[in-house]
Amino acid sequence: MTMLARYFTATASPENAPRYYAFFRDTLTPQLKQLPGHRGALVMSHARVDIVEILVLTFWDSAEAIRGFAGETPDVAVVEPEAREILASFDTHITTYTVEFESVLR
Repeated sequence: MTMLARYFTATASPENAPRYYAFFRDTLTPQLKQLPGHRGALVMSHARVDIVEILVLTFWDSAEAIRGFAGETPDVAVVEPEAREILASFDTHITTYTVEFESVLR
């Protein structure tokens, strides 16, 4: 089965980065789980001296599933108002990749 990954980057201050992770975990994840075709997400960070780089990958069954989340312009980023207040900067457009191989061990 083909899986698609939406790639989104943002930055936050060291103080606000944990607020974004909590928002994603506590607010956004439960909403995403309700969407048909949503397959999960990864939120990763890279801390620099004065800024935290954030990389978000969300996984989807199909382009149709992505449109169910993002609407008819799936290349435009969906950034909730609460996230906009937390983040210092963020992508306005999204890149979607086809997952060709995965090997995640836990």
